[in-house]
Amino acid sequence: MRIRLSDPARDAERAAEIYWPSVEDSYISFEEVAPDAAEMASRMRATLTRTPWLVAEEDDGLVVGYAYASEHRQRAGYRWSVDISAYVDAGFHGRGVGKALYAELLGILARQGFVNVYAGIALPNDASVRLHESIGMSLIGVYERVGFKLGGWRDVAWYGMRLAEPSGDALAGPPAEPITLARLIDPSAPD
Repeated sequence: MRIRLSDPARDAERAAEIYWPSVEDSYISFEEVAPDAAEMASRMRATLTRTPWLVAEEDDGLVVGYAYASEHRQRAGYRWSVDISAYVDAGFHGRGVGKALYAELLGILARQGFVNVYAGIALPNDASVRLHESIGMSLIGVYERVGFKLGGWRDVAWYGMRLAEPSGDALAGPPAEPITLARLIDPSAPD
């Protein structure tokens, strides 16, 4: 298995296929209509302007899973925090794909200067809870009956972890800004 940055033109259709069951057949995602390849490509491009969207592929090039980081919240004070998500083709569950994707993703996010990582998990979802705990995340709390899907109200557990100790204070000023993915790849790239 190889993990690499996604290429929206090449990977969007397969990512949409992997994501489809989470939308259409379960409450794992609170979306109600699965995005098509064009929408998935748009999401990938938007994500890649700031944070990684990774894919895991087999030796034959088949994409079997993906993981990405996104903005935690829109307010400026949250810019050192990100949310993460991973989706793996059902035929590849239990093979370490999600954990491998997250290991690579967290390494990149740390190099970018992010401090906190969060993930929301619609409950019950024992496999996702195990995955997030296996990478060092801890339960922060549960939003009870926060979303309605497939005929019922669903709880969402929020998990979090610290990538780096926060710096900055009233005397020292704010911490260093996280750098964009483009700047991490090419230090001469504009922000």
